[in-house]
Amino acid sequence: MRPRRADVRLPNFWLPGADWADRYEVLVLAERITAAEAAWRVLGSAPRWVRSLLMFRNHLVPLFGLSATADTRYSDLVASLPLMHSDDRQTVFGYDDRHLLFRLVVEVGEGPADGQIVGMTTLVRCRSFMGWLYLAAAIPVHKAIIPSLLTAVERSA
Repeated sequence: MRPRRADVRLPNFWLPGADWADRYEVLVLAERITAAEAAWRVLGSAPRWVRSLLMFRNHLVPLFGLSATADTRYSDLVASLPLMHSDDRQTVFGYDDRHLLFRLVVEVGEGPADGQIVGMTTLVRCRSFMGWLYLAAAIPVHKAIIPSLLTAVERSA
């Protein structure tokens, strides 16, 4: 099935003061997976165009005072995102930049007919005007990237 946009509730436990959030979901029927497995599939197999956009972003954002990559001294790393939490139902990545706070939550829940729903929730809290500018520029690209990433859950099944 194709990923679909879903409702997201705020406040969210992983970023209570989030200014912006979105969520996409996909139904997986072929097998049972954990949130960590879903996260590895989604983030570890990004299409070339997504990897190219992220490399471009990492070269561009330091010019505006934003971090190109997250500080990983105290965390594990998956696809350049620091791991904050992982259990069977949720895997959470995120970082705190001086301009914004970012969380990506990969969740696995029960779906219809022995299926599972794999969801990705993105949470952002802006700390400065530069954070708001970055968010405004990133949203259109984000809305293309996340559904594309979620298709990897099914391809790997």
